[in-house]
Amino acid sequence: MSKIHKFPLSTFLLLTIVPAILVGAGLWYLSGLAPTCSTEIATRLTSPDGQFDLVTFSRSCGDGTGPNSQAALIPAGEDLPDDAASFASVAAETNLDPRWDGFGNIELTLPQGAEIYRQDETVAGIAVIYR
Repeated sequence: MSKIHKFPLSTFLLLTIVPAILVGAGLWYLSGLAPTCSTEIATRLTSPDGQFDLVTFSRSCGDGTGPNSQAALIPAGEDLPDDAASFASVAAETNLDPRWDGFGNIELTLPQGAEIYRQDETVAGIAVIYR
């Protein structure tokens, strides 16, 4: 008859908890190395139908971030998410002078001579007019 060898609880805990702590500590350390972004909202305008908010903002993600101005469309009343996708973005700190026109279109003023990163013609089925 063979003997049954029991695995000591202390060894089991050592082999499971210590690696979990090391992995957790490593992930915590690595997350501190990633740059955190900050967003500064310039304007927020609710659409004529009350469905969306047009938000202009700039985002900074550390020392390597240059000046920028962006515009995004989000559901009315919601906070601007950290990962909001902009439909217009330029390499300049400027007032995009956003507005909703009488037909429910979005109007933005892009600065002359600035590098344009993104310039969508529509967003959520709404036409965007650049001045």
